[in-house]
Amino acid sequence: MSRFDRAFAPLAAAVEAGRIPGGVLGMVDAQGHRAIRSVGAAQIVPQRRPMTEDTWFDLASLTKVLFTTEAILAHAEAGRIDLDAPLISVLPDFRQYNADNWERKITFRQCLGHQTPFPAVFPIYTYGRDPDLLRAFVLQHEWKAGPAVYSDINFILLGLALERLEKCGIRAMEPGLGFAWSADPSQAAATEDDTWRHRVLAGEVHDDNCSALQGAGHAGLFGTAAAILDFAAHKLTSTPPDALIRTPLSARRTHGWELPYEGWSGGERCSAHTIGHTGFTGTGLWIDFARGHAWTLLTNRIHPTRHFDSGIVTLRRAVGDLVNAD
Repeated sequence: MSRFDRAFAPLAAAVEAGRIPGGVLGMVDAQGHRAIRSVGAAQIVPQRRPMTEDTWFDLASLTKVLFTTEAILAHAEAGRIDLDAPLISVLPDFRQYNADNWERKITFRQCLGHQTPFPAVFPIYTYGRDPDLLRAFVLQHEWKAGPAVYSDINFILLGLALERLEKCGIRAMEPGLGFAWSADPSQAAATEDDTWRHRVLAGEVHDDNCSALQGAGHAGLFGTAAAILDFAAHKLTSTPPDALIRTPLSARRTHGWELPYEGWSGGERCSAHTIGHTGFTGTGLWIDFARGHAWTLLTNRIHPTRHFDSGIVTLRRAVGDLVNAD
């Protein structure tokens, strides 16, 4: 049995057990060899559609690394922003009514590394559906400071900075080759039977804050396994060891990405030179530079509801361990 066959087995078993409707596993190495395989259903409610290797997925927080981190670092490399400058260098109106507050001191680099006091989650969408009003809300809200945690607010703010730099909304920006801001519902993995929008979502962003903002830096990207593997293959062959996406900002994080730690999503067998990220909808990408390979696991684990223990944490780790088994 090949390494890919072994790694695919836990995904197939999760589908067979009814833990998730379906999924796609993809692997690629630095020589360009790749494998992609699908199993199960892209949608089961209200009708059933098969999962295929070409199914489009709502990539959720993979948007942070596949799009927003890449765009922010490109602006920094071009000299248009300083990563150690505060966000107000681009967003001067951020918390403008209190010049001495902590929010106005937050830097681009701190947001990339989730080294800020912003709350982990916040239901921005409950404050209305006008995207301009909600952007003003994000910029003027008095955020409650807490311990540094992984926070969508960091990347929502980075997305607002990108909109100022590019002078257009995020959905008007080029999402990257093979990616898009929406997908044909007949070709997309369904996500949730959403209680806010009152329909099963397929091909439109699942994240409620991103939907209400009509584009944001923390979520909203769609893509296939092939597109993600193209991205990973490019990183394997062109990213030098000192690149910022590999440069630690803390024990667990680089600029945008996660590093391996005990219990992390990539399993226990990846090398120390691995970066990875996951998405709430059931997606993930891991790139092991020492071993010269990458893998993506894409599932619709929240279809038709997020309120179910899909076992995604255990599944991701099991797949990662088998990808990296000797």
